[in-house]
Amino acid sequence: MTPRILIVDDEPNIRTMVQLTLEHAGYQTETAADGEEGLEKFGDGKGWDLVLLDQRMPGMAGIDVQREIHQRSPEARLILITAFGTIDLATRAVQAGAVGFLRKPFTADTLRSAVKSALDADAQPMKVENVFSIFTRTTINGFRFELGSKVEDRNAQEFECTFKVTKPGADPVQCKVVLPCYVMELTKAYVDSDTLPCHTNFWQAMCEEALANYLWHKAEIPPDNVLRLEDLSQGLQSWLDDVLTVKAADGRR
Repeated sequence: MTPRILIVDDEPNIRTMVQLTLEHAGYQTETAADGEEGLEKFGDGKGWDLVLLDQRMPGMAGIDVQREIHQRSPEARLILITAFGTIDLATRAVQAGAVGFLRKPFTADTLRSAVKSALDADAQPMKVENVFSIFTRTTINGFRFELGSKVEDRNAQEFECTFKVTKPGADPVQCKVVLPCYVMELTKAYVDSDTLPCHTNFWQAMCEEALANYLWHKAEIPPDNVLRLEDLSQGLQSWLDDVLTVKAADGRR
């Protein structure tokens, strides 16, 4: 059966471009100009295979529409789209049930990849050791990734993780994220603590966040399949603030 996709966006040119691209790819589509119309057309969710939802619209914000959609249909598949968001918004969208996140502007190829990844999501079971990973069953600009291995190199004073990165229609790629010792020390200085929660799993989560940030901003795999962190970026600082605030609130810091 041909998948049916609901497109919710307040910009007519974006709605038209997305609709034409997806119908040319063989999908059935319907559009809505705002969150209220989108919810009316979504109904109880039956008959819809995927919702593409803009974040910034008049009236209800996309993430609020998303929450209502998942109250009505917890199994609904949804991609949140925005030109203004950050990876922090992506994280909140994932936690609220999104299966994908798409950053404007995007190409027709990125759109098709994101849609195919979202529709194929259930075909890729989650590994037990990756359950904690926020992006394991989510796509960033059409890319899906999961942890392959992690290594702490005490001689080189580096921590590295290898992730399997998959884009629809392409073979999986092994992508390495390298966390040098001096960035780890910068992290400890930033949070003013020599001890971080979860030990090596904390550094693993930081590598995952860095890769998600890269895919979010670049919509491509890092050159030579290696992402080496050179500093403590603003995005990672925001992530540290969020993560350690949660830990402190739980009394575990």
